[in-house]
Amino acid sequence: MCGVDRTKTVGACRMPAQVRIGRAGLHLWEEPCIAHKNGAGTVFFTGCNLHCVYCQNHAISNELRGREITTQELADTFLSLQEQGADNINLVTPTHYVPDILHALDLVRGRLTIPVVYNTGGYENVETIRALDGYVDIYLPDIKYYESETALRYSHAADYFEKASAAVVEMVRQTGSPVYSEDGGLKRGTVIRHLVLPGHRKEAMRILDWIRGTFAPAEVLVSLMSQYTPLATLPAEYRELNRRITSFEYDSVVDYADELGLDGFMQEKSSAVEAYIPEFNEGAHN
Repeated sequence: MCGVDRTKTVGACRMPAQVRIGRAGLHLWEEPCIAHKNGAGTVFFTGCNLHCVYCQNHAISNELRGREITTQELADTFLSLQEQGADNINLVTPTHYVPDILHALDLVRGRLTIPVVYNTGGYENVETIRALDGYVDIYLPDIKYYESETALRYSHAADYFEKASAAVVEMVRQTGSPVYSEDGGLKRGTVIRHLVLPGHRKEAMRILDWIRGTFAPAEVLVSLMSQYTPLATLPAEYRELNRRITSFEYDSVVDYADELGLDGFMQEKSSAVEAYIPEFNEGAHN
């Protein structure tokens, strides 16, 4: 929607048309049913269509670390991760490279036998998600904000909830209710993530109300994350975010999810450390 020809310049995602990735490897820090046994085969794409002031992947979303690869190399990366024992292919911040991803998945059709996960910040056009129908098995979207004022202040996207909520409805339409393998790995479904931010527990509850009012019981999984970590890159004018969330803030959101009967995952507060943030460098494989 930024109206840019990325073969000639960069878009709002700060990237040209050529695919660039910051990391590809087995990743153990996703939800248990996604990291599962050996880890998710995760590809971190450089750039992002959101510019969250507190981004924990700042090295690839803003510093734009990574290296350019061809669509064929991307396809080969998927197969390599599968050979390493990955439980799925986990595409992180993939939105601005969807045409390339679809082409790469076409190249490995019949050879890639593990689920494909679309791991997104949630700021999606419904048309983009419809294009992924038949390619993606598991959607892993954020719903970051309910209030447009919060979305504008922290991610420069006042229409965030309008876009994210419509996109998630389409995701669930495609996947249906969660389907698991015999050993508990997620094969199909939608997992809605929410990172609880300092001072925003009531907004988190409003998001949970929307989920409960929109989907049938057990139709989606909810992942409540406590890992918010203020980084040195946080601009000084966002002082209210310069702390971790309290146990009261997180526990009250978890308790509310329980009251609503929502199914999913609750993260240990010990996850709120920088050690859980992946290292990104110029190489594609780490």
